[in-house]
Amino acid sequence: QVQLVESGGGLVQAGGSLRLSCAASERPFSSYTMGWFRQAPGKEREFVAAISWSGSYTAYADSVKGRFSISRDNAKNTVYLQMESLKSEDTAVYYCAATIRPGWGPLLFAKGTYDYWGQGTQVTVSS
Repeated sequence: QVQLVESGGGLVQAGGSLRLSCAASERPFSSYTMGWFRQAPGKEREFVAAISWSGSYTAYADSVKGRFSISRDNAKNTVYLQMESLKSEDTAVYYCAATIRPGWGPLLFAKGTYDYWGQGTQVTVSS
């Protein structure tokens, strides 16, 4: 199975920016639809963003739309989450996930759709 490793988390002030990276161990990376999820203490893991195999399609949770941007570089086997205008509500452990299942639609909002998960990276936004 593919292994995923997140990096780029840390402590930032409200209004600041961070870029998270997720590196995959398996090629071709373009075979996978990729997603980002997050989980705050005491809360369930929630969808953040997803990107299609080709990078042509993206989707975002309403809570981050307009502030976060997902992208991928298939040549580097890496997916990114650029986070701007960060709020204290964004504080969570962020996980990247991958699925080789074909298609693009509402199922990509569900964590059960994804087969592979990274260990997570902590993002803390101070206010």
